[in-house]
Amino acid sequence: MVASDLDRTLIYSSAALLLGMPDARAPRLMCVEVNDGRPLSYMTEDAAVLLPDLMARTVFVPTTTRTRKQYRRIRLPGPRPPYAICANGGHLLVDGDTDHDWNAAVRERLAADCAPLAEVSEHLQRTAHPDWTRKIRIAEDLFTYLVVARDLVPELWVKELTGWAGERGWSVSAQGSKIYLVPRPLTKSAAVAEVARRAGTTLTLTAGDSLLDTDLLLAGDQSWRPGHGELADQGWTSARVTALDELGVAAGERILREMLLRI
Repeated sequence: MVASDLDRTLIYSSAALLLGMPDARAPRLMCVEVNDGRPLSYMTEDAAVLLPDLMARTVFVPTTTRTRKQYRRIRLPGPRPPYAICANGGHLLVDGDTDHDWNAAVRERLAADCAPLAEVSEHLQRTAHPDWTRKIRIAEDLFTYLVVARDLVPELWVKELTGWAGERGWSVSAQGSKIYLVPRPLTKSAAVAEVARRAGTTLTLTAGDSLLDTDLLLAGDQSWRPGHGELADQGWTSARVTALDELGVAAGERILREMLLRI
């Protein structure tokens, strides 16, 4: 099984492409997501050839913090994956349909183990300054996130928020223009373990770039992270995690090549 994060791991917005080479040497890109009639996310054309090959040889599971609606905007090359994990593990899609029993079990665990979403949301409404906060969103009634002008957000505020949230069983992850607050029991790895059980797989390859992917990477028999992102900024790695040098969309292509070599 391959369980991979999407944004800034396999697919990239224009701002995240990090095309550091001369324009004439930039890779050709394929658009894989459109939003409001505008192209939003890309992968290299070479990666778009590699991914269907990987899908044909493994159980490929997109594993994302996106909501189901946001995930369904994506059109990856190749057949629709039989499983997909959305909302950081809060929703499991089977042949495109929501497994409501899985979601109910997740909500029971959150209610027992951490502060309620309403308390966290109210705290954000009080403390996030309008000078740098563009939007505050609730995702699937499971977690919340802010869209911010990142260069204006005080680092002290993020640090204090992280401490406040941690005392209540929540984690903070800053990814590009978004700051996520996610309950600690809401994990991608739990949903990946459930897919592995159902699919009967014995080898799991994973990839991701952010703090919310840490448990996913640790759950893999072999895992990869790009040379950018929260984990790279912190120099984080582990015994079975390969830290790549590639940045941006080139890292997404490299991850697919490495996975194909491993299976």
